[in-house]
Amino acid sequence: MSLDTARLVQMANAIRALSMDAVQAANSGHPGMPMGMADVATVLWGEYLKHDPAAPDWADRDRFVLSAGHGSMLIYALLHLTGYAHPTIEDLRKFRKLGSPCAGHPENFLLDGVECTTGPLGQGLAMAVGMAIAERHLNACFGDELVDHRTWVIAGDGCLMEGINHEAIGLAGHLGLGRLTVLWDDNRITIDGSTDLSTSEDIKARYAATGWHVTACDGHDFADIRRALDEAAADPRPTLVACRTIIGKGAPNLQGTHATHGAPLGDEEIAASRETLAWTSHPFELPAEIVDDWREAGRRGADVRAQWSRRAAEHPRKAEFERRMAGNLPAEFSLDDHISGLLADPVKVATRKASEMALDVINRQLPDTIGGSADLTGSNNTKAGGIAPLTAQDYSGRYIYYGIREFGMAAAMNGMALHGGIIPYGGTFLVFTDYCRGAIRLSALQQTRVVYVMTHDSIGLGEDGPTHQPIEHLQSLRMIPNLLVMRPADAIETAECWDIALRQHDRPTVLALTRQNLPQVRSSTHDKGLSARGAYRLKAADAARKVILIATGSEVHLALECAAQLEGQGIGADVVSMVCTQLFDEQDRSYRDDLLPNVDPSQILRVSIEAGTTFGWERYTMTNGLAIGIDSFGASAPAEDLFRKFGFTADAIVPQIINKLNG
Repeated sequence: MSLDTARLVQMANAIRALSMDAVQAANSGHPGMPMGMADVATVLWGEYLKHDPAAPDWADRDRFVLSAGHGSMLIYALLHLTGYAHPTIEDLRKFRKLGSPCAGHPENFLLDGVECTTGPLGQGLAMAVGMAIAERHLNACFGDELVDHRTWVIAGDGCLMEGINHEAIGLAGHLGLGRLTVLWDDNRITIDGSTDLSTSEDIKARYAATGWHVTACDGHDFADIRRALDEAAADPRPTLVACRTIIGKGAPNLQGTHATHGAPLGDEEIAASRETLAWTSHPFELPAEIVDDWREAGRRGADVRAQWSRRAAEHPRKAEFERRMAGNLPAEFSLDDHISGLLADPVKVATRKASEMALDVINRQLPDTIGGSADLTGSNNTKAGGIAPLTAQDYSGRYIYYGIREFGMAAAMNGMALHGGIIPYGGTFLVFTDYCRGAIRLSALQQTRVVYVMTHDSIGLGEDGPTHQPIEHLQSLRMIPNLLVMRPADAIETAECWDIALRQHDRPTVLALTRQNLPQVRSSTHDKGLSARGAYRLKAADAARKVILIATGSEVHLALECAAQLEGQGIGADVVSMVCTQLFDEQDRSYRDDLLPNVDPSQILRVSIEAGTTFGWERYTMTNGLAIGIDSFGASAPAEDLFRKFGFTADAIVPQIINKLNG
């Protein structure tokens, strides 16, 4: 589609008008960025972006990420103007209102065409790196006939200042992701004012130093924007385009200032802007000829998609491609034989090793997985099943060496999962979920299937000491909605947890795994799949039940030792393995009441045992129960010494239980 400059100006002004009117109606929002980047977005969406509003889930569409998610009216306006079913004009009128799909920041689960949830600055760009990785990998697997698209990002100064930007662009440059283009809204304004207040770095030089192609354009000159986008497409490296723009362009008294960044323009300035832009339509009304031009731009991809659909229909691997993009596991996928082997021949291994054993089976059966580690491959045991590295020279590999980039790794995995066709997993130490936290939260919010392999899950890691020993981490992760946190007790539970995680279509999983070896606590061939309940009775009381021991991970075998001592004193004790509190909470009341009867603590004492904070365990022990844990930082020593020091022995725990019973 080729339009003259005057018509392109009016198309861009439609974005400006919708943006300033919606923010004004909401009395909340960020009009400056959409108004400033309207010209760049008009060229990109009108002439370059490969998409079809009639088929928003087209597998080979370009991915567009608005990393500067505060400027959400930009993508809402673009989706409406190009002909997506939503948002409608009524949706735009209700921008930032309850029930509108036009949330304050774009949410991937509310609108087709919003590829990822953005707003936490920098993460959109980092997720786009994952999308670009997914595109190159799937291209290597299925060829140009099925996978041949680009990833486009609009990012602001804040996205480029965030620390995750350093991690993300370093990874993208190293992997040579030439299908990735970042359009930097170089308006030199943040909420506080001019960027001169807070930064003086040479951003272009930083990108160039990480292996990116860097160019610049006048963000209000359509020809120069085209020139920069053509240059980006021609270069084999990822590209940063510095688009020099004026924030709030069109608002005659406020443009170029931080006053347009995060507040409505006000009635007077909007009236003045309409005059400056020669925009005579009332709020949320669009001239028919401008709508026609935008809808024609939206139809530009229909023929391309039709051609792709014909190729896909005849492709010999059509069914496999569709299965992977739908996120379905192969019908024959199963870990049953692996688990049966463990039941027949029990092992005493660390659960990180048990995870590696499971992955050896998973990665041979399931081509969807791409694994990795933040420079801890040998410690996380994440490379298994014969998978080769994914590199700039070979995108068919299925293992990424992320380097020391925990946050960047987590965000890239979100991008891969959102792209589709990939089930990503990645490892680091559990304590370093602190580095990943923002991306883990977005995994849960965006409903992505990402598996976090977090090893060294307690003081059991030993000599590395309190800087590396998680205390509060398990409970803080359990507080994140829509996130499964699983802490398996042995090799069987670990395999079951992997099976559960892989079958989650709409939520991520954290696997908390030990460094130290653990005995296998399950041996019955009739006891398969118990972890799916979240918690289960591993041992029933022999004597009259007076105690229920609720333990996780490495403390489950300790709970069994405690139960044996209690039974020796005539005190009946159940042992419950609490693999995943979230899954247990989802069980029906009859199951939960059977496992944890709602009776007076004087009749049955509930005791939790976990080598982490006791915070929150009263939810299961009740307020008069007993919580065995650690409410201080750890120490540097061999694991065995640490468990004794912090009271994680049967000889230390059983007297506390008896005192509580007698109290």
